[in-house]
Amino acid sequence: MRRLPLRRLVTLATLAALGAATLGSTAACGDDSEGAGGNSGPVTLRLGYFPNITHAPAVVGVEKGIFAEKLGTNVKLDPKTFNAGPAAIEAVFSGALDATYIGPNPTVNAFSKSKGEAVRVISGAASGGVALVVKPGIAGAQDLKGKKIATPQLGNTQDVAIRYWLKQQGLTTTKEGGGDVKIVPQENAQTVETFNSGAIDGAWVPEPFVSRLVNAGGKVLVDERDLWPDKKFVITNLLVSTKFLKAHPDVVQKLVDGQVAANEFVNSKPDEAQQAISDAIGKITGKPLDLKLIKQAWPTLEFTNDPISSSLKAGLDHAVDVGLTEPVDLKGLYDLKYLNNALKAQGKPEVVQP
Repeated sequence: MRRLPLRRLVTLATLAALGAATLGSTAACGDDSEGAGGNSGPVTLRLGYFPNITHAPAVVGVEKGIFAEKLGTNVKLDPKTFNAGPAAIEAVFSGALDATYIGPNPTVNAFSKSKGEAVRVISGAASGGVALVVKPGIAGAQDLKGKKIATPQLGNTQDVAIRYWLKQQGLTTTKEGGGDVKIVPQENAQTVETFNSGAIDGAWVPEPFVSRLVNAGGKVLVDERDLWPDKKFVITNLLVSTKFLKAHPDVVQKLVDGQVAANEFVNSKPDEAQQAISDAIGKITGKPLDLKLIKQAWPTLEFTNDPISSSLKAGLDHAVDVGLTEPVDLKGLYDLKYLNNALKAQGKPEVVQP
């Protein structure tokens, strides 16, 4: 091998050092700019959501390229799917996720666990889509005595809802599955099988499992919409990690712009949105969600940018009432200026915090 002259080696080393210094200086400037809200370099946004109907704006936003368009070429969208709220929140806490679509109870838990520091709700996404489905012979609350009713998870949003409703009917439950009505937490995917086998007598679940149980011979005893003012209650909202929000407020604004655009698509083009959901779930899980099932469930849901914060607070109060959680001060949970910027740009009414 031919050896380079010493002078040439010194020159190359000097150039390399200068290059490294320049890169280091550039990187530092980029970090400072991004921390102050600028966006001088490429940013990756890791967005979580669930492959189901109640997360339709997220599914459609990813599948139809709406988020990617709004985020622009300088932001790389890295979508990640989850099957349960606690897993998504853990990913936020560990730094593996920057924002996620999530239900109200995990939202409250994340805010409480971090003493109000880790997350902020920046938009709503969906309302409704939850019901208590029971065997045909059950005509009312009192017929539930001694029966087994499934919920998705102990202490989750639907679990709190049925325990609070039963208490209002004068019926007791316990965390251990005792009381007048036996609450049996289990994965939603199991409910149709256990319902058909007779292992449970009903379930308080979100769509599409409501429709699946109805198709399996069940009947809706309680449509949860009927328990709320104006039939509205949050089932899905969009939250972001406070760390990412502080570092990249411009990216968060673009994300919320995408959420508003995705909801506009879902509401104005329901047939196309439903097909996109079926296709997307097929890609994620290996089995498309039956389009007929999506159409059956669709009318029970309202896709809204309003996070309906009053219902989240009421849900927390219900959880405290049935002994599943301690009181939490929710002050500071919502940061809706990005949502209102997006709505104002489209000439739509802003969301007012109660």
